[in-house]
Amino acid sequence: MSPARAGHRILVINTGSASTKLAVYNDENVVWSETLEHLPDELAPLTSPEEHLRFRTAAVEDCLAKHDEAPERLCAVVARGGALRSMPGGVYLIDERVVDDLLHRPALHHAANFSPPIAFNIARRLGIRAYLLDPITVDEFDPEARLSGLPQVPRQSRLHALSVRSTAHRVAQELGRDLQDLNMVVAHLGSGISIAAVRAGRMVDVNGADDEGPFSPERAGSICASVIVDMCFSGKYTEDQLIHRLTRASGLKAHLGTADARDVERMIQEGDEHALRVAEAMFYGIAKEIGAMAAVLSGNVDAVAITGGLAHWQRLVDYVTERCRFIAPVYVYPGENEMQALAMGALRVLNGLEEAKDYSAVVGGEPR
Repeated sequence: MSPARAGHRILVINTGSASTKLAVYNDENVVWSETLEHLPDELAPLTSPEEHLRFRTAAVEDCLAKHDEAPERLCAVVARGGALRSMPGGVYLIDERVVDDLLHRPALHHAANFSPPIAFNIARRLGIRAYLLDPITVDEFDPEARLSGLPQVPRQSRLHALSVRSTAHRVAQELGRDLQDLNMVVAHLGSGISIAAVRAGRMVDVNGADDEGPFSPERAGSICASVIVDMCFSGKYTEDQLIHRLTRASGLKAHLGTADARDVERMIQEGDEHALRVAEAMFYGIAKEIGAMAAVLSGNVDAVAITGGLAHWQRLVDYVTERCRFIAPVYVYPGENEMQALAMGALRVLNGLEEAKDYSAVVGGEPR
């Protein structure tokens, strides 16, 4: 790899269900950023992944032209990782195999699946490389973390891997130590919650962000399996309705009618004791899961880190810090920070600090 040099200009692409976030970084510094909103009547006629890809790619290219972003100045394009096969974390080159898997055989349907194909198309046209890093399907579990009580239902690694690993890098940088020499528990707290045990940079266990651990603003977390079986056979719900209820209409939203922490805090400030009790139940679950992940690391924990949108909620941070500071010093990094995390991942490769991996070599086999 070439030695570090200044002035790496990186295009960052992050597709959501109704938007595409774009940014250009020059090394660590954002040059410009913009969120492209996609209206329902624009997306509704798009019936295939290829149509969605063409639409979003054209929108990105129009935005680059609007910002007079000279293509020859870009060193790399980096994209939010989609739902690829289970894979170790890190930075990966985007190639035809990545694009094919995401468009035709994704692990699950997710708006992020369009980010790497867009990046690949743009990078190929410019003659530069495209990267992705730490998709939600990152799997670095210890063997004993994989088994559940039902052999037919192994535990799966599904987490906010980009947020967790980028936060681990920030902690290591703040401590002035190599990530490979540290153990930590990282809690990504947002509409979903991922609390991971990170040993020497590897995410060796985590609660399933959609169906395990503490309840979140929208998700039910770990709940009684027999009750779920009763709900499945009650005749009151279709499969899609029940999944929506458990992953988008539970947690704070089910208890208090809102998933917005600002609304909940306002209710508490106005003397709503029920709102306080529900909020503290969620905080309690977060602290308990952090303790569980500390046990995964045998209590050998150098840091506990809290990140994500809910890390702006001071009441939550104070509660969790008070409960968990006996484990290790607590570091707080509010916000999602996805765009910066993507740019910094590409920059590590461009600066020769990390080697980009080959997706086909890692996952093996032929396309499914």
